[in-house]
Amino acid sequence: MGAHETPLTVRFNEVDSYGVAWHGHYVAWMEVGRHDLAGRFGLDAAQLAGLGYLAPVVELELKYRRPARYNETLRVLTTARRTETATLEFSCRILAADGTLCATGRTVHALTDRDGVLQYRFPAPVAERLERLLASLGE
Repeated sequence: MGAHETPLTVRFNEVDSYGVAWHGHYVAWMEVGRHDLAGRFGLDAAQLAGLGYLAPVVELELKYRRPARYNETLRVLTTARRTETATLEFSCRILAADGTLCATGRTVHALTDRDGVLQYRFPAPVAERLERLLASLGE
């Protein structure tokens, strides 16, 4: 399965006095990658809201492997997985420029309508966009 790549650079405000990225920024970097991938297929948060749906995070996993440092170029590799319920599942790997693994993570998003009512099946417009996204990754 392929992965969507989003480059980013560790900014000064993301590091401590030792030049090491604060652990909480990895979650934000995962979101940047997820938003970049999902947005290409009409599935980012604003696009889903435009369709009348929300996708709040219901699970988050993150494993740190090596610290990212100030001004380091990173690559966020994001994939998505087919699920049996109306949930969106994204996984990512955050790599240093030399390919060293800095972190791995996963998020699961439950699909609800604007009133917070859980959806048990994907509505057609969401399902069609998700199928295109998964096909682009070879899923």
